[in-house]
Amino acid sequence: MADVLLVEDDTTIRIGLTRGLRDRGHAVSSAHTALDGLRQAVADRPDIVVLDLGLPDLDGAEMLRMLRAVSRVPVIVGTARDDEAEVVRLLDAGADDYVVKPFSAAQLDARVRAVLRRTAESRADAPVTIGKLRLDLRSREAVLDGAPLDLTPREFDLLYYLASRPGEVVTKRELLTEVWLVPYGGADKTVDVHLSWLRRKLGESAQNPRYLQTVRGVGVKLVEPS
Repeated sequence: MADVLLVEDDTTIRIGLTRGLRDRGHAVSSAHTALDGLRQAVADRPDIVVLDLGLPDLDGAEMLRMLRAVSRVPVIVGTARDDEAEVVRLLDAGADDYVVKPFSAAQLDARVRAVLRRTAESRADAPVTIGKLRLDLRSREAVLDGAPLDLTPREFDLLYYLASRPGEVVTKRELLTEVWLVPYGGADKTVDVHLSWLRRKLGESAQNPRYLQTVRGVGVKLVEPS
């Protein structure tokens, strides 16, 4: 199912929802303050955040604003405030959905699945832009600094897979599985060669990386050039 971060200061509600979501197959972590929730959301990269508004250190709406500055993770707001103006304010601030208290774990589970389904559909074919690099999956076009890149189909798939996970370290085994569709691993040299070709076309090298950065002993990540 999903990795859910539940930010809720009420112990009884937090325990009940955690148990109910886990019973429905989700992995659930929790925080009881806004700042701890923000830290976990950034560090652990959950699939979705369920956010209470009445937190002891910061209003949940303020945490939402801070989170949106650094992350696109889907957010469901749990609130006792059900007036239209408040709901509009939350959605405009970046919430993906809201649920009015009191609500059950079953209702929250349905909301989580619906939001993740919508998010997956909306992002599936959306162009990816990082720095001056733009990749369009539908047209399979790659553009760097306004000029098209001449990529082979495999190079495009490799670059798109990394670009759709910006800043995330991806292992060579994962690349072989997801890009080359080799379920039980393969030769790391295959990945190394293709990364070398990509670097050349991106105008960089392993010694002077811009977009593709190797994390020794772990894998590779694609980042926005500083």
